[in-house]
Amino acid sequence: MILVDKQLLNKRIKPFMIRRTKEKVVSELPAKSEIIKYTQFDAKQSKLYESIRVTMEKKVQEAVKNKGLGSSHITILDALLKLRQVCCDPSLLSIEEAKKVKESAKLDLLLDLLDELLQEGRKILLFSQFTSMLKIIEERIKERNISYVKLTGSTIKREEVINKFSAGEADVFLISLKAGGVGLNLVEADTVIHYDPWWNPAVENQATDRAHRIGQKKAVFVYKLIVENTIEQKILELQLKKKALQEGIYDTNKQQEDMKFNGNELLELLR
Repeated sequence: MILVDKQLLNKRIKPFMIRRTKEKVVSELPAKSEIIKYTQFDAKQSKLYESIRVTMEKKVQEAVKNKGLGSSHITILDALLKLRQVCCDPSLLSIEEAKKVKESAKLDLLLDLLDELLQEGRKILLFSQFTSMLKIIEERIKERNISYVKLTGSTIKREEVINKFSAGEADVFLISLKAGGVGLNLVEADTVIHYDPWWNPAVENQATDRAHRIGQKKAVFVYKLIVENTIEQKILELQLKKKALQEGIYDTNKQQEDMKFNGNELLELLR
């Protein structure tokens, strides 16, 4: 990995870059508020999470020892994926141990939040990176007779789904982050929920901007659902570091601090 001093990098690229943020270009946009909603595992889900964490940490350590850190990224990412899936819903995992856990703290948090928001008349975009998680959510909101539409990479009649939400025929729009991160204008929504956090805050911001964009007349509320004391909370911290790094590339007046990323930081997420 080549490490570059950010001040030197700023100096070299500044003559070739003009940064016009959305806030500067579209000052008339309504306010956007970000709200972090935390929850905690119950005993069974907590035990499952810790069991997988310990098992995968040992597996990763062995891989790093045998192949080196640079050749162990797939093993590390697989471990992180499993921990993120436990946080979303244990049923996302195919292992027998997970099938015994029926509780899902975050799903319960989401359903309570949806009830509250829909009573206030909100129109909601709900993003997840896992299409399988969207399927689980879909089944649960059906039970509550909540009107919805869904957009994933496998959706065939994409425009029909979008138009149905835009016409007010659905209160909730379930969207996979990959399918709906860009290219959508959904200013009918005034609420965005990120069910699971992603490493790169820019990806989440692009998704949020489906509602917070030109044409939006109402204040937009953005909710992030996080399980405390898990990999998800660490991802939030990583997002803040990435955001600071990104802003530091453009702003030479800010105090610069060491924001380098490497494989060791991925290992820290397992601890």
